[in-house]
This record gives sequence, C-alpha cells and structure tokens, in this order.
Amino acid sequence: MALIKSQVQLLETFGDDLTVVNAARVSFSKESTIFEPRDEKLIQYLAKHEHNSPFFHPQIRFRLKMPIYVAREWFRHTIGFARNEVSRRYVDDVPECFLPSMLRERDTNKKQGSKSTPIEDEAATLKQVEEFQKSAVDFYQSLLGKGVAPEIARGVLPQSMYTEFIETGSLAAYARLCNLRLNPHAQVEIQVYAQAVSDLLAEKFPVSWKALQGDYSTP
Repeated sequence: MALIKSQVQLLETFGDDLTVVNAARVSFSKESTIFEPRDEKLIQYLAKHEHNSPFFHPQIRFRLKMPIYVAREWFRHTIGFARNEVSRRYVDDVPECFLPSMLRERDTNKKQGSKSTPIEDEAATLKQVEEFQKSAVDFYQSLLGKGVAPEIARGVLPQSMYTEFIETGSLAAYARLCNLRLNPHAQVEIQVYAQAVSDLLAEKFPVSWKALQGDYSTP
C-alpha cells in the first residue's frame, strides 16, 4: 500500500547513538565525546541482552496522520509515549477518509487478519464504500449546518476518517512498537506506518536502530 510521505513527518530528534553509549557508560563514571568502533559493540551488547534503559534517553517527535481504526491500534502502545491529537470537539473542517486500495478477504484460519487476495466483486464494493464515506461526511456537514455541536455531530463519522496527532517517544518505545507492528501478522495498514517510522529512525540512529531490530552484525 502506497503511503503519502506527508502522513509520517519526523519533526525533531534529541540525541543520537552516542547518547545511548554515554547513558550506559555513566554507570562507570565514563563519557565518550566521539563515536568509536567499541561503541557500536557496546550498543549491540545492550540490545542483545535487553539492557534497555540507555535506549530511553534519545527522544523522537513525529506528526502522524492515519485512519482512526489504525490510530487506535497504534495508541495501544503507551509506555514511553506522549500524544496530542486533533479534536473534533473543536475542529469542524471537512473530514478526509481513507479508502483502501484492496478489500482483502478474511482469513478463516486466524482470529484476526486477512488474506492477500481481494474479495469477489471488489470494484463494485469499493465504490459502495466510497459512497458510504461520502454520505457520512455529507450528513456530518448537514448536522453542523443545523447548528449541532461538533462534539455531537462527529458521532456519525466512520472509523476510516483520518486523524492527526503529534507523538513524542523514546527510541526504546519506538523499537518495541515497530518490532511488534512489522510482524507479518499485524494489519497491513499499520505495517506500512511502522515501516515508514522505522526507515526514518534508521537514518537518525543507524547503529542503535539496527541493534534494536535484532541485527548485531558489524560491517
């Protein structure tokens, strides 16, 4: 599934791989000023043996836009995160809905999940989905036009509506989120967001992120 780049914006980061190293070395009253090969080995050791506290010191802030039903799964990850979300109690602009590119078949062998194949008559059904979304948004707009408060009118909007939020989390928290949500059994849509976040963090924290993904090899 293609993901619009603007849906995952890396706003800022605090710290780098050296931040992790120095958080670990303070135990021995040591500090490094430059990142050296031995520091990579230290990070690999920390990740491999689940000494996680040094990875909580780097912080990352994202602005994310995703369908509500994906966001609610994303929000299940709470430890190490702070979030502030757009509120439809106060915002009443025209909502935008996510239309899937494929209506995947249900996988009867799983309590949750889907196959990689579409349902029969997919094109016509997708059209129905699109029409339903438009009808819900139009009805929402009509309720606002009648003077209904946005906090009540929002109740008719579908879970496919996009929401936006700013999220700050530690490197350790994002590693746990991505490791779980990149699992093949996770919903495809949330895998796409997790991969986008993972790619950005791999650029900012190349040694730590590689180790936190379980790769302890040295180039």
